[in-house]
Amino acid sequence: MDFSWIANYWPLLLTGAWQTLALLVISVSLGFLMAIGLAFAQVSGGPFLRYAARGYSTFFRGTPLLIQLWLLYYGVGSLLPMIPGIRQSLFWPILREGFFFAAVSFTLNYAAYESEVLRGALLAVPKGELEAGRAFGMGRFTLVRRVWLPRALRIALPTIAGEVVMQLKATPLAFTVTVMDLYAVAYKVRQDTLLVYEPLIVVTVFYLVLTAIIARCFRIVEAQVPVRR
Repeated sequence: MDFSWIANYWPLLLTGAWQTLALLVISVSLGFLMAIGLAFAQVSGGPFLRYAARGYSTFFRGTPLLIQLWLLYYGVGSLLPMIPGIRQSLFWPILREGFFFAAVSFTLNYAAYESEVLRGALLAVPKGELEAGRAFGMGRFTLVRRVWLPRALRIALPTIAGEVVMQLKATPLAFTVTVMDLYAVAYKVRQDTLLVYEPLIVVTVFYLVLTAIIARCFRIVEAQVPVRR
């Protein structure tokens, strides 16, 4: 085993780790906010919102993430330059990068999976707790903010932890759209040095450490807000 290459490639490894973490944080944060809206649309929305949210979830959960990413990058990405003035806009330096399309596709995909988790959690909240909130005179928004959503999040917390870890393991797909994430760095090291296993071992250790940190953080949160049955 030869790990001497790390001395020359550590700045690139740090860049790759940062790209991976950024993709994870962006997609999980924005995707979770979207998932809340999608879940409530399925549980308590009107017919149009309910079927629209269900169709969204079915599409993104029923098709491979890699295909979604390529449709955005090679499809929408090729059409963006045709929009008048887009190349001269302040957003073009962001819109032309593969990172943007990776973040968007990961966010949309995560929102679909997380919305189903939250939908099940919302339905699992005991009806008596909601009725008690209404009996106290809570309006719809107050009931959601103070009773329904917090209770559902407590129920869904273990599953959310697993979804975040799964999202982390999906980030190497960004490599296919020129994003220099950690896996892309390992691939470059393998090409430059002809070392096959060592770069992959370093990447594996990074993912294992980050997974352990995520799991530990969620356990701490679960201990602070235990789920009541």
